[in-house]
Amino acid sequence: MAGRVLLVDPMLDDAGARPAIQGTENDRRNPLVPLPVEASDVADGVDAVLVTHLHADHLDQSAISALPSPLPLFCQPEDTAALTDHGFDDLRPVRETEDFGGISITRTPARHGRGEIGERMAPASGFVVAAENEPKLYVAGDTVWCPEVAEVLAREQPNVTVVNAGAAQFVEGGPITMDGADVADLTQSAPWTQVVAVHMEAINHCLLTRDALREKLAGLGLAAYVATPADGEELVFD
Repeated sequence: MAGRVLLVDPMLDDAGARPAIQGTENDRRNPLVPLPVEASDVADGVDAVLVTHLHADHLDQSAISALPSPLPLFCQPEDTAALTDHGFDDLRPVRETEDFGGISITRTPARHGRGEIGERMAPASGFVVAAENEPKLYVAGDTVWCPEVAEVLAREQPNVTVVNAGAAQFVEGGPITMDGADVADLTQSAPWTQVVAVHMEAINHCLLTRDALREKLAGLGLAAYVATPADGEELVFD
């Protein structure tokens, strides 16, 4: 965007580097799939990093090792101390909006699950990223469909909305990220935005597959509004 590369929530571990997430039914080791490129290549040419929250599937040890410590890193204010401990030198906590060379980065609320499980998973955030003469991007982050997300969509009118749609869940409690119904509700509520559904088929507790999401959306006539990119696929919006 605006001639700069912003890396969001880097998870760069080799496949199977970490155990399955505790309290989940699927005992496969994480990540479930390898990166489509080398971890070092991901960091090449990056101008800044945006971390929505500190769960390991959004910033893991390989990412911490691969990213240069002076790289500007935008984050939740609550995560500043932990990221300092990880060795990052140029932390830019976003309380409301921060500027990065003509790119505005605005923090938005997220509900990482409903009820008690959502409270236990907090804090998490989304971010709206915008620049003059560029499509406005809403990275919803780890959240379910909720009034706060609906309000951001209505207020910001983003051109592109990226949702984490794996329906991640534990043995107890409901999904802590969007499931198929959530993605459908968001899409129907905001027909002006192109939805990109990600965060699927890479972590053991994310149970919604791309094919299952596509099938649900097709049945509702919404398939054209939601992209479900393959690993390594590049999408360009102008």
